[in-house]
Amino acid sequence: MKNSGYYSQFGGAFIPEILVPTFDELESAYLAAREDESFWQEYLDIMSTYSCRATPISRLDNLTEQLGGAAIYVKREDLNHTGAHKANNVMGQGLLTKRMGKKRVIAETGAGQHGVATATMAAKFGFDCTIYMGAHDVARQRPNVFWMEQMGATVVAVTEGSQTLKDAINEAFRDWVSNMDDTHYVLGTACGPHPFPEMVTWFQSIIGTEARAQMLERNGKLPARVYACVGGGSNAMGIFSGFFDDKEVELVGVEAGGRGRGPGQHAARLAYDDATVGVAQGYKTYFLQDRDGQMQDTHSVSAGLDYVGVSPILSYLHESKQVRFEAASDVDVVAAMQKTVRNEGLIPALESSHAFAQAYAEAPSMSPDEDILINMSGRADKDIFTVADAVDDPKWRQFIIDKAKEYSEGMTNA
Repeated sequence: MKNSGYYSQFGGAFIPEILVPTFDELESAYLAAREDESFWQEYLDIMSTYSCRATPISRLDNLTEQLGGAAIYVKREDLNHTGAHKANNVMGQGLLTKRMGKKRVIAETGAGQHGVATATMAAKFGFDCTIYMGAHDVARQRPNVFWMEQMGATVVAVTEGSQTLKDAINEAFRDWVSNMDDTHYVLGTACGPHPFPEMVTWFQSIIGTEARAQMLERNGKLPARVYACVGGGSNAMGIFSGFFDDKEVELVGVEAGGRGRGPGQHAARLAYDDATVGVAQGYKTYFLQDRDGQMQDTHSVSAGLDYVGVSPILSYLHESKQVRFEAASDVDVVAAMQKTVRNEGLIPALESSHAFAQAYAEAPSMSPDEDILINMSGRADKDIFTVADAVDDPKWRQFIIDKAKEYSEGMTNA
């Protein structure tokens, strides 16, 4: 499958010559860490004492009964420190940064969870930290921006392009070219030039390793299907990697169906036929692009899934039919989140709710003897503004009006 960072035709490292030594250094450090048992043990120790691993699996008793069909289980990555699976990757890359002797980290973020996790890691290890975030995402993920800044990170709002994740990635790479001697780029998903897709997957594989053992211990059998949302692909690669050798387990990746088909309306690279293979941001994969190779705008109710590309590993798994890809609409995603909150008391992030939506649609047609497992990659604290707007909550609207009035009066009296 893999050959020097390629997965069939996908992957590679299309980088400017000035960055080649930096990538060589990173790959060498990463490969040395993989061969060093003490590194992985240090990683496991810090994840267990700092980020609450192993995260549990919860059975959705009420929804299993209501929907009928398969029993529904959830891998609780929302219980990681900072509220998402992102901690798995950043703490691993933080240990690598220490090993390389770098003093500064930079990162891109869309939903803000990766930014918060990176800022947390930087605070713990004593690194300087800069986070690049599209201005549009800054506006809709203000709670995460607040916490990044409280932890000492500099948050740069990117105003170019669509002002979302792809633009934040571009700015982060520009920073790295200028500061590569003392800076490590903590890329947040299983995309980008080699070795990032493989390295991020390695750190996130802790999800799948735990989940497989937990399902066997709990039920004495593996789930019939495993669902994960897919933006860049880190949480999906994390949980899927635990089941790649289990041919009886169907792996289902769920992308952002947004408002429906058509340019700029969604971010479904693999579930729809709107994407084509191209090279951008240092690697080859499926991108939503026009005939001239210009990246198109994307849309999703979730800030973390509106990325224009997708992991090259997932592109390979799509073409080799090892993973099935579907797309969930904004409407269905919000409804799935509300259903989960109301019936189970869990609050899945809008990103994760894509996986919930697809699982809820398919579970009733399955046998009661079958189990399904959903990766709850994060919780929705960060999404409160988006969700309150989507459900048109009148009390929240009045709260915002009152707060704006208080602020205005305070400014007038100052």
